[in-house]
Amino acid sequence: MSQQKPRKESNKALGTAAKFSGIAIQMGATIYLGNLLGGWLDDKYEKTFLEDTITLLAVFLSMYLVIKKVMALNK
Repeated sequence: MSQQKPRKESNKALGTAAKFSGIAIQMGATIYLGNLLGGWLDDKYEKTFLEDTITLLAVFLSMYLVIKKVMALNK
């Protein structure tokens, strides 16, 4: 009987899928933590706009990080 070698294509695809999953989790965590920080600052300083502002900044930051990582994967 001959031994079968693992297919490199499927291993590469699995690795790429894992990297994209990590990117998605990082994006969600960044936005969630930005929302928590904004809510905490709203309560601390008795303001009403900080949660929205910091959450929006977290969205932009997470999009920047996603684009940066995807470009690094394409190299």
